[in-house]
Amino acid sequence: MTVRQQSWRVGASVLFGTLVLVASCGSGSGVEGDGDAGERLTERLNVLASHVESWRNAPSLAEAQRAAEAAANHVVGPDGPGFGDRDRDGEVRGPTDAGILPGLEGAPAGFALEAVNAGAPDCVVRDILGGAWDDPARRWAELDNAIANWQPTRNTFPSLASHAQRIVGWATLTLATGSLEEARTYAGHAELHIAISLGALNDC
Repeated sequence: MTVRQQSWRVGASVLFGTLVLVASCGSGSGVEGDGDAGERLTERLNVLASHVESWRNAPSLAEAQRAAEAAANHVVGPDGPGFGDRDRDGEVRGPTDAGILPGLEGAPAGFALEAVNAGAPDCVVRDILGGAWDDPARRWAELDNAIANWQPTRNTFPSLASHAQRIVGWATLTLATGSLEEARTYAGHAELHIAISLGALNDC
């Protein structure tokens, strides 16, 4: 295993809350290419995990919503849908120069696509990007549609191939709820998706 391959695997084993992420999802060849791109994506995913942890363990609904805002903004970036003061408290949380996913018009490309172009494992395409992003507006419209049609008895988020997008979905529901219990439940779902995203840093 090369140093660059190891740099991906470091990010795939973290502990947050009660969730342990295992550092291997397969025996493939791992990453080749620009190690810096892999390190940037790893760093961003770990920051996202910290936002989700704060959301899950928030002592109040306001704090859960602030953390959910940070998580959503961190995924979409400043050129993505809904970026900004999502809870309307006068402060933008989760500021970032680019999102984990591409912007609405494809620029910036986002940290996941940047890493894929540098030789990231196929799992990053499958689990974080959820496939091709040749039409970013369409991909973000899929998220909007899933959120608009979500119901407690009809979870539409599994229709989204991107686990990063699903985190934005759960964050959006958190920002709309008046219940701390519901907010924490939604964060529990987000934890599963960040775990899968971190696991994608390994070849599969």
